[in-house]
Amino acid sequence: MEDQKRVGLIESVKDSIVHAIEGTGDVTGALVNTVSRTVARTIEGLGGIATSLVHTTADVTQGAIQAVMGVGGDLGAAAKGIALGVLRGAKETGAANLETIAQTSESVIKTTARVSGDLGMATKGLVEGAIQGAKELGLDATEAASAAASGALRAAGQIGTTAGESVRNALTGTIDGVKVVLKEPFSSGAKSRTRAPSRRDREGERDEILQARTRRRASGQAPE
Repeated sequence: MEDQKRVGLIESVKDSIVHAIEGTGDVTGALVNTVSRTVARTIEGLGGIATSLVHTTADVTQGAIQAVMGVGGDLGAAAKGIALGVLRGAKETGAANLETIAQTSESVIKTTARVSGDLGMATKGLVEGAIQGAKELGLDATEAASAAASGALRAAGQIGTTAGESVRNALTGTIDGVKVVLKEPFSSGAKSRTRAPSRRDREGERDEILQARTRRRASGQAPE
């Protein structure tokens, strides 16, 4: 039943956006309006905010990206519209914050990768949408840009090296007049070091163990 609801939501968003784009030719406007309405309405209907927002954002993003790719729309404008639309919709439920921005970016990058879209273009659009949304909602634009970048990098790190390079390259310099600051806790590199120590780290640990044993022998103690 839950899967049917998700499929229904994805298809509903997809159809609404396709019709709106075909009617007006405005990708960003169509996405912002459809996404914001859907996010607000769906979260209110589910009752819970935290988990329902994550799931709703993922489903709405999937439908939106599919719609834009299907009509040959601008993926950068699509990503901007999704980011802005989610923030506006989340505002209605009190969930418009930096973590929402990061989660939205993560969903957009993962969905874009699945349909072989341009990750760099999507990343730039996400940051643009986050910046505009932050200004509307009274959030710090630099922090919002950083959150969007962090979510994109987090997703790209799970996809692969090439994806990570595409996303990181799109985040150089300034976007819409805002310098994008990449925060280490969200970077794929930081997570990789936590999961698997480098060869140099392992060799250093081994040397320390050998040196400790040597010292114990020299002092007449039995080695461990």
